[in-house]
Amino acid sequence: MDVSALTAIDVHTHAELSKDGHASLSPELLGASAEYFKAHGHRQPTIEEMAAHYRERRMAAVVFTVDAEHATGHPRIANEEVADSCAAHADVLIPFASVDPHKGRAGIREACRLVTEYGVRGFKFHPSLQGFSPDDRMAYPLYEAIQELGVPALFHTGQTGIGAGLPGGGGIRLKYSDPMLIDDVAVDFPELRIILAHPSFPWQDEALAVATHKPHVYIDLSGWSPKYFPPQLVRYANTLLKDKVLFGSDYPVITPDRWLADFAALDIKPEVRPRILKDNAARLLGLLKD
Repeated sequence: MDVSALTAIDVHTHAELSKDGHASLSPELLGASAEYFKAHGHRQPTIEEMAAHYRERRMAAVVFTVDAEHATGHPRIANEEVADSCAAHADVLIPFASVDPHKGRAGIREACRLVTEYGVRGFKFHPSLQGFSPDDRMAYPLYEAIQELGVPALFHTGQTGIGAGLPGGGGIRLKYSDPMLIDDVAVDFPELRIILAHPSFPWQDEALAVATHKPHVYIDLSGWSPKYFPPQLVRYANTLLKDKVLFGSDYPVITPDRWLADFAALDIKPEVRPRILKDNAARLLGLLKD
């Protein structure tokens, strides 16, 4: 990947459709997410279509699905398919994987194999969807393996559109996505690179506190239009966290075009913009060296 030729690196995009047409979530949960994001009728692109979308824009994208089989009963898109599809478009796509912590030792073996044999560059967790608290010791052996593998762990934080509006929220518990639960993970795995995904409503101050206190905790800005960012997030992105905030869109429910258009109107210092859009992610992902 020629980082110098890229305008941006989007660290948060979703593989929603497999090659055989299998969706990443049940129709009920996908429908709730589309309603939440007002993304009615949005297409679920294949990974190949995602590659074309980002290549046209001279951007790279981190791609992942979510393994929530234990909590939802819905079969995941195979991590191997995501990795192989990204490898076929390695000029613009960066594969992450998702392993349900409930899978125990089998999940640890899978994580090691995905990094060593498939070139996976990080792991995505969605505690609310996967039905676990990030500080649950059940997940610790998996975190230990990821730390030893030297790749980042990205955690969904804050509100989620998945299940929103369904009876009981589709059974999804928001409390598991409080970023303070990830503070314990940052303490107990001090070399693990952690990304707190999204502006963490209603726990934005907590996310900022963890990211400023723990040297290897980052924040991605996906899932919200920048025009809705809380003022304290913008302030910290401009100052204390200028090297630890990352561009993410949440594609396909939010496109990079929409996100970047709104980001252009945000009061971000000119010298900070390239860090957020590309440089911070390039260093975190090992694409650039300090």
